[in-house]
Amino acid sequence: MVAVGSDHDLRRALGRLAETAASLTGARHAALSLHHEDTDGLGGPITHGTSPGGGPPAGGSLEVPVQVKGELFGTLSVAGKGDGEEFGDADLHLVRVLATEAGIALSNARMHSAARQRTRWIDGAASVTTALLAGPETGSTTTNALTVVAEKGRELAEAATGAVLLPHAEGGMEIVAISTVLSEAVRTEAYRGRIPPRSPVVHQIHAGLAVFSDNFADDPRSISPMSRHYGPAMLLPLRSNGRVLGALVLCRMSGDRRFSHTERTLANQFAAQAALALVLADRHRDRERLAVFEDRDRIARDLHDLVIQRLFATGMLLETARRKALVPEVQEGVAQAVDELDATIQEIRTAIIALQQGPSGAPPGLRTRVLREAGAATAALGARPSVQFTGPVDARVDDRSGRELVAVLGEALAAVTASASARPQPTRVEIAVDTTAALPDGRPGIRLTVSCPDGGHRPVTWERPLQGGPEA
Repeated sequence: MVAVGSDHDLRRALGRLAETAASLTGARHAALSLHHEDTDGLGGPITHGTSPGGGPPAGGSLEVPVQVKGELFGTLSVAGKGDGEEFGDADLHLVRVLATEAGIALSNARMHSAARQRTRWIDGAASVTTALLAGPETGSTTTNALTVVAEKGRELAEAATGAVLLPHAEGGMEIVAISTVLSEAVRTEAYRGRIPPRSPVVHQIHAGLAVFSDNFADDPRSISPMSRHYGPAMLLPLRSNGRVLGALVLCRMSGDRRFSHTERTLANQFAAQAALALVLADRHRDRERLAVFEDRDRIARDLHDLVIQRLFATGMLLETARRKALVPEVQEGVAQAVDELDATIQEIRTAIIALQQGPSGAPPGLRTRVLREAGAATAALGARPSVQFTGPVDARVDDRSGRELVAVLGEALAAVTASASARPQPTRVEIAVDTTAALPDGRPGIRLTVSCPDGGHRPVTWERPLQGGPEA
């Protein structure tokens, strides 16, 4: 018993118990048959001696239960007493004592295993929280956060595949992040795969209930074709504040050991911790975006209240100086400087509008789309195009006209870019969007003008009537 209690290898300790049972009772064969879910890793019965064969063993047999805190884990049996006699009460007593020792060894191993697993899962949950709350310099986006949860869950559960499901807009759930050791073909099939709303699994997840299966491929609750690759599986709701955000799926291959009760409990706790970390990560990123927008608003206010006002005052002084100037060349030079100041003021106003744009997830307005087109052409042109807006562009231009305008602008910039590629100097492009223009027939309209002041390309003009009028 001292030797068994000091041995940290459970299978070797139980093998020593079987050998001791055979030795003390004089049996030719002893066996420990374990069938509890927590003993799946031991790999079958533990035996000692010669098997008694198919018929009843000579000398009879004894079999006693191996229990841990009232829970049946298996049996310890001896068979075939060497002297041909029957086993007596003393033999039965010895086997019972050894079965009790086997139960103690199993209980200790169970506690040690649970402690190690609990430590691993706690460390894993902490690392997930750290990764999800990391700053933007680590690429901590929502998509990456879900992938972190899938990867860490798969690693901790010793599973073949980990995946995160989120509700689909048309019902059911969709795989939005996956980590797997299987082939790329399986991964491609699963990613963005959808579990239909009629699936019993989806109903249980939406109800906040975990789903466990020992053989997912044959489980009648799973109607997804992707389940054919897997055996033991856990589908755990990602729940926070009573709201189900999605589900974490952990699957082992067919024929692998099933998930133990301890593993299921720890995985459920990990899913709850991951859901909380996802919520906190989203709020953390929202606060960072809000700080950026507040800073941009401050810069826009400073530009509007200080820079534009000073430039406007400077323009007024120059205009006064131009009127008092007696030399025509001086008047012409001052007038040109005033025009440049006006153009600079328009550029700053355009920059202010760009700074005040909403989050990238919001539908972009026409101003934003025009600025994006201009920005995309900057590298090829060698200089950023000048953009000027006149009038309430986003408010007065309908979606159809806005799409046409952006398409025409893209074609015009592509044409200028093609001709500018052979020029050694940067090509200056001016883009003007005017919603106060009057069409040739007198109707109010919107006009797009794309021109090159240096004459390197023919100007492009596009016009459409504003909302409410017939199409031009």
